[in-house]
Amino acid sequence: MKESKQYKIFKVVNTIIMIIVILVTLYPFWYLVSLSLSSEKYVYAGLVSLFPRGFTLKTYQVLLAEKEFWTSYKNTIIYTIVGTLVSLFLSTLLAYPLSKKRLKGRGIILGFVVFTMFFSGGLIPTYLLVNALGMRNTIWGVVLPGAVSTFNVMVMKTFFEGIPTELEEAAEVDGMSTYGILLKIILPLSKPIMYVMALFYAVGVWNNWFGPFIYLDDSSKFPVALYLRNILAGAQQTAVSSTSDQSELAQISATLKSASVILTSIPIMMVYPFIQKYFVQGVMIGSLKG
Repeated sequence: MKESKQYKIFKVVNTIIMIIVILVTLYPFWYLVSLSLSSEKYVYAGLVSLFPRGFTLKTYQVLLAEKEFWTSYKNTIIYTIVGTLVSLFLSTLLAYPLSKKRLKGRGIILGFVVFTMFFSGGLIPTYLLVNALGMRNTIWGVVLPGAVSTFNVMVMKTFFEGIPTELEEAAEVDGMSTYGILLKIILPLSKPIMYVMALFYAVGVWNNWFGPFIYLDDSSKFPVALYLRNILAGAQQTAVSSTSDQSELAQISATLKSASVILTSIPIMMVYPFIQKYFVQGVMIGSLKG
């Protein structure tokens, strides 16, 4: 089929707009890369734009040479994996029953769930609860307080509502239990939304520094986001080990923030391409069906 002139013009204009959007989106990240690879004197002078000036890897060498950095990175990976699994487990157990109209008290429960989107218990009561449960200075103090996102639960609930009930009815006729239906039918059909929710929760745990800042006292348990925050804020003198003196840190302070952002962003950016095919499908189906 021959393309019309108007359609050809549309494709050209659309391509140009998309290129502009891509460049605008990528520029901040590319600018951070240029800053992190530039000499501090050029950064202070404001001479860095698209490309590094006075190319140097000193900032990365100082950060990567720190034992505490790698310890905090390991902690973050553990927190992210455990936190994501716990969040998916709890969110699924909440969203699936709420997707069933036959659930007694569904409206009341749903009202309480939605209520938490607008009101929380507050920082001090939450801290007192975490402390009373003995979760301070533990992995559970990091992953449990924010384990369930109401928004994510509502998206999952909407997705589950879009799965044909005939599938579950047929499984019930065959003698399958409720948990069997969930594990063997619902979850395999829910891969798109599960991958999307996993990404949302993983990014949230990975970037979380305030929760660990409140609930963790032992620096050996800090996640990388909190470790780098302490370096940038100068909150603790032990942020840099004795192998690197404070003058060295001062020399790279101009590029430290940029390098920190790059190092903490790379792992999450590496995960996204593997679940990209599920991302749009999961969000669209989960937010529009119902």
